[in-house]
Amino acid sequence: MVGMLLLAGLKLVDVQAVRRPELSAESAKQRITRLTIPAGRGSIIDRNGAPLAFSVAAKALVANPLQITRDWNDPKVVAATGLDADRRKQQIATGMAQILGGLVDPATLLAQLDSGRGYVVLAPMVDPQAAQRIQDRFPEIVAEDRESRQYPAGPVAANVVGVATWSADEHKLRGRVGLESSENDVLAGSDGYRIVDTAEGSDAVIPGSQRAARPATPGSDVQLTLDSDLQYTVQRDLSDYVGRTGSKDGSAAVLDAATGEVLALASTDTFDPGDLAKATPAQLGDPAITTPFEPGSVNKVVTMAAAIEYGLDTPATVVTVPPSLRVADTVIHDAWPHGTLHLTLTGVLAKSSNIGTLLTARKVGPERFSQMLARFGLGQPTGIGLPGESAGRVPPRSQWSGTTFANLPIGQGLSMTVLQLADMYQAIANDGVRVPPRIIEATVGPDGVRHPQPRPAGVRVVSPRTAQTVRRMLEAVTQDAPGQRGTGPSAAIPGFPVAGKTGTAQQVDPRCGCYAARTYWVTFAGMLPADHPRFVVSIMLDAPSDGSEAGQTAAPLFHAIASYLAQRENIPASTAPQPVARLTVP
Repeated sequence: MVGMLLLAGLKLVDVQAVRRPELSAESAKQRITRLTIPAGRGSIIDRNGAPLAFSVAAKALVANPLQITRDWNDPKVVAATGLDADRRKQQIATGMAQILGGLVDPATLLAQLDSGRGYVVLAPMVDPQAAQRIQDRFPEIVAEDRESRQYPAGPVAANVVGVATWSADEHKLRGRVGLESSENDVLAGSDGYRIVDTAEGSDAVIPGSQRAARPATPGSDVQLTLDSDLQYTVQRDLSDYVGRTGSKDGSAAVLDAATGEVLALASTDTFDPGDLAKATPAQLGDPAITTPFEPGSVNKVVTMAAAIEYGLDTPATVVTVPPSLRVADTVIHDAWPHGTLHLTLTGVLAKSSNIGTLLTARKVGPERFSQMLARFGLGQPTGIGLPGESAGRVPPRSQWSGTTFANLPIGQGLSMTVLQLADMYQAIANDGVRVPPRIIEATVGPDGVRHPQPRPAGVRVVSPRTAQTVRRMLEAVTQDAPGQRGTGPSAAIPGFPVAGKTGTAQQVDPRCGCYAARTYWVTFAGMLPADHPRFVVSIMLDAPSDGSEAGQTAAPLFHAIASYLAQRENIPASTAPQPVARLTVP
């Protein structure tokens, strides 16, 4: 016994003296807990302050099915309550379903409670008041703090705004697509923390035990250049027109002509962020910036701008247009059969003559034409700041063949997005200065201080005189005078001068790798009002199947969008008769 007492004494000396610092530190580690203070996520708002995405407090209702089974199968509990674990789980499932309405299915809840797991999430996002009612009735249910992301506009601008969902690993909302993803660091803010002591075997904080703390810094709000009312109208009109023409889908963009601010950016392939389970992967993208297409005749503005800029032609220059034109090993025709025509340069553009455009492009030459494509921003991303933006494609000058220069001036053999198309026409609307489009107007910090985003520097594409001349030529596209009819009179708005261009481009048939005979991209790009442009609108329809005029041009859709803009913005109507440009000469 003396030996044993001696050993015990030595052990006490070792524990209380020799190893005391080490054991005290280990004990402290078991008590000290770092509690995260989550930062509130910032909102996304439109240019007028209307919310497109914001967060509200929510609760996740979780449970420990193993613990429920052990507790409610205890004979003493069964005798006292008359319930066993199975009946209690049924009671919980039914009661939660009653309180939460259609948010949960009682059968699904019961299956989770019967899972035999140590942790299940019964309802991921619940209103805090409803969560408290459930906890009061069923103490076995635990409520965890969460944020619920709300999208009050539903599918309006959903491809731009994107979606954020709860990340269990980070214990906060995480942007998945769109601006919610690309601006996640700005919106998320910085979490804070508290270092406290907790009771042994429990998460209960010991009062007065806080050792250190740092408050959370809420995320900043992101204000967009989008106008949600205009966005809604453009999405609605685009969807209606796509349905009428039997198109696969379509996209449209509206820019401020002077600043390049994106006022609307719409696609028909969209989704509802509030019902993410029904969205397909394709719908989560933004085709208006990610999906390029061959533009067709809307690209002829490049040739015309180059011819005017370099002093090669004037709008009244007469171009003799033969019935066909051989370029390298390709024979080019116009969209309508004709004999030899005499068109003014304005007539070449307004009647969309492929042959006349190529004859003019020959004067410009491939080198200057290639440089003009680059000035208009083609083949390069706009830098709008949205994820997944495509640069489109312009073949490198070193790879051009004879047939390449037979395609590019008429809008085949290169590709662009509907945003790039609007950007190109914005340069003509803005007296020759292309301002790269932007969609983020400012960020607003948690302190309420607004931080405007820097405006991109403009790129001089052509001189002001050239831009004004080309605008007048584009007005002729919408005229409908006897014998002097352009290709887009259905875009015209009585009392408002409209400048624009129609386009039709053949799509590639994947079966042969050649251009399909009857499958097209249909495009339109225009500006309103033509004399002092305020808005630029671009439209693309993918493979319309309707053989009527609506299926062959997007001009009527431009008319609808531009009419809405003219009325909403109170643009003064003109009482002067619209000038009629000479398109053909004897």
